[in-house]
Amino acid sequence: MKKRSRNDMRVIRHERLRKTLSGTAEKPRMSVFRSLKNLYVQIIDDDKGHTLVSASTLEKSLQPELNGTCNMNAAKVIGRVIAERAKSKGIESVVFDRGGHAYFGKVMAIAEAAREGGLNF
Repeated sequence: MKKRSRNDMRVIRHERLRKTLSGTAEKPRMSVFRSLKNLYVQIIDDDKGHTLVSASTLEKSLQPELNGTCNMNAAKVIGRVIAERAKSKGIESVVFDRGGHAYFGKVMAIAEAAREGGLNF
Protein backbone atom coordinates (compact mmCIF):
# COMPACT_ATOMS: atom_id res chain seq x y z
CA MET A 1 0.00 0.00 0.00
CA LYS A 2 1.38 3.38 -1.03
CA LYS A 3 2.04 5.86 1.76
CA ARG A 4 0.03 9.05 1.37
CA SER A 5 1.79 12.39 1.41
CA ARG A 6 0.95 15.18 3.81
CA ASN A 7 -0.81 17.09 1.03
CA ASP A 8 -2.82 14.00 0.01
CA MET A 9 -4.12 13.78 3.57
CA ARG A 10 -4.98 17.52 3.55
CA VAL A 11 -6.97 17.05 0.33
CA ILE A 12 -8.86 14.11 1.88
CA ARG A 13 -9.72 16.23 4.93
CA HIS A 14 -10.82 19.12 2.70
CA GLU A 15 -13.09 16.88 0.63
CA ARG A 16 -14.63 15.53 3.82
CA LEU A 17 -15.24 19.07 5.10
CA ARG A 18 -16.75 20.24 1.81
CA LYS A 19 -19.47 17.57 1.98
CA THR A 20 -21.16 19.55 4.75
CA LEU A 21 -19.78 23.06 4.20
CA SER A 22 -21.40 25.23 1.55
CA GLY A 23 -21.78 28.95 0.99
CA THR A 24 -25.01 30.68 0.01
CA ALA A 25 -25.82 34.22 -1.08
CA GLU A 26 -26.78 35.12 2.52
CA LYS A 27 -23.78 33.39 4.12
CA PRO A 28 -20.97 32.74 1.61
CA ARG A 29 -17.98 30.47 2.19
CA MET A 30 -14.60 31.99 3.09
CA SER A 31 -12.00 29.61 1.68
CA VAL A 32 -8.34 29.69 2.75
CA PHE A 33 -5.56 28.21 0.60
CA ARG A 34 -1.90 28.09 1.59
CA SER A 35 0.86 27.37 -0.88
CA LEU A 36 4.49 27.15 0.13
CA LYS A 37 5.06 30.79 -0.85
CA ASN A 38 1.70 32.60 -0.67
CA LEU A 39 -1.66 32.83 1.07
CA TYR A 40 -4.99 33.12 -0.74
CA VAL A 41 -8.48 33.83 0.63
CA GLN A 42 -11.73 33.87 -1.34
CA ILE A 43 -15.33 34.49 -0.37
CA ILE A 44 -17.47 32.27 -2.58
CA ASP A 45 -21.20 31.91 -3.28
CA ASP A 46 -21.42 28.16 -3.95
CA ASP A 47 -25.02 28.35 -5.19
CA LYS A 48 -23.96 30.45 -8.19
CA GLY A 49 -20.36 29.26 -8.27
CA HIS A 50 -19.04 32.83 -8.13
CA THR A 51 -16.15 34.34 -6.22
CA LEU A 52 -17.48 37.47 -4.55
CA VAL A 53 -14.26 38.79 -2.96
CA SER A 54 -10.64 37.65 -2.95
CA ALA A 55 -7.28 38.63 -1.50
CA SER A 56 -3.82 37.17 -1.73
CA THR A 57 -0.24 37.99 -0.88
CA LEU A 58 0.52 38.25 -4.61
CA GLU A 59 -1.30 41.58 -4.94
CA LYS A 60 1.03 44.48 -5.72
CA SER A 61 -1.04 46.91 -3.65
CA LEU A 62 -0.36 44.86 -0.48
CA GLN A 63 3.40 44.47 -0.97
CA PRO A 64 4.39 47.54 1.12
CA GLU A 65 2.48 46.15 4.15
CA LEU A 66 4.00 42.69 3.89
CA ASN A 67 7.50 41.78 5.00
CA GLY A 68 7.05 38.26 3.64
CA THR A 69 4.39 36.46 1.67
CA CYS A 70 3.73 33.41 3.83
CA ASN A 71 4.24 34.38 7.47
CA MET A 72 2.03 35.36 10.41
CA ASN A 73 2.20 39.07 9.56
CA ALA A 74 1.02 38.36 6.00
CA ALA A 75 -1.83 36.19 7.35
CA LYS A 76 -3.04 39.03 9.58
CA VAL A 77 -2.88 41.54 6.71
CA ILE A 78 -4.79 39.21 4.37
CA GLY A 79 -7.46 38.58 7.03
CA ARG A 80 -7.91 42.31 7.58
CA VAL A 81 -8.05 43.05 3.83
CA ILE A 82 -10.60 40.31 3.10
CA ALA A 83 -12.81 41.63 5.92
CA GLU A 84 -12.65 45.18 4.54
CA ARG A 85 -13.49 44.02 1.02
CA ALA A 86 -16.34 41.83 2.25
CA LYS A 87 -17.82 44.68 4.29
CA SER A 88 -17.68 46.96 1.24
CA LYS A 89 -19.68 44.35 -0.71
CA GLY A 90 -22.24 44.08 2.10
CA ILE A 91 -21.12 40.68 3.40
CA GLU A 92 -21.48 40.48 7.19
CA SER A 93 -21.21 36.75 7.97
CA VAL A 94 -19.42 33.84 6.33
CA VAL A 95 -18.84 30.10 6.71
CA PHE A 96 -15.14 29.43 7.36
CA ASP A 97 -13.46 26.80 5.15
CA ARG A 98 -9.97 26.09 6.45
CA GLY A 99 -9.08 24.05 3.36
CA GLY A 100 -8.16 20.89 5.24
CA HIS A 101 -5.47 22.69 7.26
CA ALA A 102 -5.43 22.60 11.05
CA TYR A 103 -7.02 25.64 12.71
CA PHE A 104 -3.63 26.80 13.94
CA GLY A 105 -0.95 29.29 12.98
CA LYS A 106 -1.54 31.19 9.75
CA VAL A 107 -5.06 29.84 9.20
CA MET A 108 -6.06 30.94 12.70
CA ALA A 109 -4.38 34.34 12.19
CA ILE A 110 -6.41 34.92 9.01
CA ALA A 111 -9.64 34.00 10.82
CA GLU A 112 -8.95 36.17 13.85
CA ALA A 113 -7.97 39.18 11.71
CA ALA A 114 -11.14 38.77 9.67
CA ARG A 115 -13.21 38.63 12.88
CA GLU A 116 -11.51 41.77 14.14
CA GLY A 117 -12.32 43.38 10.79
CA GLY A 118 -16.02 42.76 11.39
CA LEU A 119 -16.83 39.41 9.76
CA ASN A 120 -18.98 36.93 11.70
CA PHE A 121 -18.27 33.18 11.45
